[in-house]
Amino acid sequence: MFALCGPSLLDHSAAGLFRLLLLAPLLEELIVRAGLQEWLMRKGSPAALVLGVPALAFSLLHVMSGGQAMAAVLLPGLAFGLIYRRWRDWRLCALVHALCNGVALSFCSFSIH
Repeated sequence: MFALCGPSLLDHSAAGLFRLLLLAPLLEELIVRAGLQEWLMRKGSPAALVLGVPALAFSLLHVMSGGQAMAAVLLPGLAFGLIYRRWRDWRLCALVHALCNGVALSFCSFSIH
């Protein structure tokens, strides 16, 4: 089994799906994009910091899933940051985040059978 397919991606209970597809994307993007990234943008921080610091923070939010999962979410974290920088709407980031989680859920579900 791939190390990326941890317990949260293998939990198909209603509560697990709620957490993965709704709660985590909303809370994480609210904190990282509307909070941290918005603050960095308003301060006039360089683009590398505006994108890099929130991506690292996003990765750290996945520490309980292990090092490989943290590394795997770094690039999507950068992509969500670019989306936020362009459209300045954390809800759009949360939607794309939920879609990415859905793809990961599907991948892990089919990988175990």
